[in-house]
Amino acid sequence: MNPTTELKIKQLSEKINHYNTQYYQNHLSEISDEEFDKLLAELQQLEKQHPQYAQADSPTQRVGGTVAKEFVQVRHRYPMLSLSNTYSAEELQEFDERVAKGLEQQPYQYICEMKYDGVAISLIYENGNLTKAITRGDGEQGDDVTANVRTIKTVPLRVVAADLPAYFEVRGEIYLPRESFDKINAEIEEENVMRAKQGRKTLTPLANPRNAASGTIKMLDSGVVAKRNLACFVYDLLGENLPFRTHEESLQALKKWQFNVFDDNRKVSNIGDAIAYIAEWETKRYELPLDTDGVVVKLNDKAQREQLGFTSKSPRWAIAYKYKAENEPTILESVTYQVGRTGAVTPVANLKPVRLAGTTVKRATLHNANEIARLDLHEGDTVFVEKSGEIIPKITGVDKTKRKPNAQPILYVTHCPECATLLVRNEGEAIFFCPNEKGCPPQIKTKIEHYVSRKAMNIDSVGGKTVEALFEKKLLRTVADLYKLTAEQIRSLDGFKETSTNNLLKGIENSKQQPFKNVLFGLGIRFVGETVAEKLADFFKNIDNLAKASIEELQQAPEIGERIAESIVAWFQDADNQQLIAELKQAGLQFATTDTPKVILGNQLVGKTFVISGTFKSFGREELKDLIEQYGGKVLSGVSGKLNFLVAGNEAGSSKLEKAQKAGVAIISEAEFKAMIE
Repeated sequence: MNPTTELKIKQLSEKINHYNTQYYQNHLSEISDEEFDKLLAELQQLEKQHPQYAQADSPTQRVGGTVAKEFVQVRHRYPMLSLSNTYSAEELQEFDERVAKGLEQQPYQYICEMKYDGVAISLIYENGNLTKAITRGDGEQGDDVTANVRTIKTVPLRVVAADLPAYFEVRGEIYLPRESFDKINAEIEEENVMRAKQGRKTLTPLANPRNAASGTIKMLDSGVVAKRNLACFVYDLLGENLPFRTHEESLQALKKWQFNVFDDNRKVSNIGDAIAYIAEWETKRYELPLDTDGVVVKLNDKAQREQLGFTSKSPRWAIAYKYKAENEPTILESVTYQVGRTGAVTPVANLKPVRLAGTTVKRATLHNANEIARLDLHEGDTVFVEKSGEIIPKITGVDKTKRKPNAQPILYVTHCPECATLLVRNEGEAIFFCPNEKGCPPQIKTKIEHYVSRKAMNIDSVGGKTVEALFEKKLLRTVADLYKLTAEQIRSLDGFKETSTNNLLKGIENSKQQPFKNVLFGLGIRFVGETVAEKLADFFKNIDNLAKASIEELQQAPEIGERIAESIVAWFQDADNQQLIAELKQAGLQFATTDTPKVILGNQLVGKTFVISGTFKSFGREELKDLIEQYGGKVLSGVSGKLNFLVAGNEAGSSKLEKAQKAGVAIISEAEFKAMIE
């Protein structure tokens, strides 16, 4: 035992924890980043040399490094229920009336809090130490992501206080600060510039902070999580025999214990003041470092909460007001058209830049010709733009009072903007298509990009820039041409040296081992997506059986309707496609399934079809799908006339439920499904 080393580790840990608290809780920088990094590096080195002295709450745990094979499911001691939502002041008044009635006119107060747009988390502390961090999951049980949460600097690893309960839970929201989100995407852009020069596949930027936070907290490598710089706001305290009479007292205790509590929560004595708080923060929220989408109004007194109780899904003493999507006027500068892999021509509105939901919007989708006609768009119109779900911009209307007298109507193009071919529109469809699929450059290139994508052939070394360069040199016209490329041809491209050339050739060679379902999906047959390709490969076993199948025979396969069957037959009848298959066979690709024995547990579900919606207490979604198939049933992707049962879990999709009800499909619970197989 070396008391000097042990003491040094303890002192360093306390010092670094102090600086972390000052920086992340009190917004004070007492030392420079360089000095802080030196202290942390010194502590890491000491702990590496003397692991027996490392403390449970060591700040080195913030760096991560644990790699999990999977996340263990843990049942919540206190269920994590969802809140009922509203978008109107009238429904807030109705909520208040229900509260008053339930409390039999007792005086009461509310606490108003921001509704954070992140990932709900339950933090469990025992004897002051963080022992578990569990995601919401289905409300009854969630994933143990403790190793990842330990990397979040705004989550205390150990709490020291005189009034500390032996066991308590803290509920909060993990989020990715906008600054971190922008930084990560900037780094991805820099990486993509380098990858493009090397001819490698580019990375996809993060879509939005909420999705990024959700994906990050479920990463298996906590070292990667640490680099993302997640943060956490907490909003509730749970436990047995806690000494706090009100929610306000709980928040004050959490703040005293060095948790990150929002400074501008407000206690109000009536619903009118709560509505005023909501109005105050509607635009002010964009000044915050994270995304928010509403305000939570909850009773302050905990005894009164117990008096009101819960419904099966949510507490009766709280409600979430969600802000409506922000809608702003701007000028329509032009309309351009994009040609996709299937030839679909999509109009895009180019806008005078406008700030919307905290970001600058320059473009918005117009979907199709029908949408342009519905909006009655004219050149230079003042249009109203909204972020659907605060993510995807769309035009919702036109201010015709500001239209110039001589403004010309926007007319959807009649010919392909890329190859000048006359566009066609199939009966019953809203989309116009360019039929020149073998000669239209963007269709050819995007088909190849689809083929090399991760879910198809997964040729990571071939990116969009490489496809573009090979196409321009006339080395690439079909996906079969990939397997004819030589090292000399690849080296003729800008930026390709020996290593990058070898990587590209290796990636192409490795793609020959991708299973039949991936090859089928990669071919880009219209209406044959990832799921349909898997069903077809499983049913027909090889490409020859599929190629000679009639429309009627194709419809015997699961989820294959007349439209998909007609598209498949037409594709295989085309002489060029037949030649393509022959060349790919010659290249050595996999065109037959490798059957693995299926586990059969019973025949209770033979001849029955199912769709799954929502989350479940006893099963994961994939586990439930496997069970259905193991008992002889089939799982469909959507509600249709072929469906027998919709298995509805917690938060089942409302559109699926509605479709099932209209179609007369039986809607069964998790318990009813269990009874079917038992």
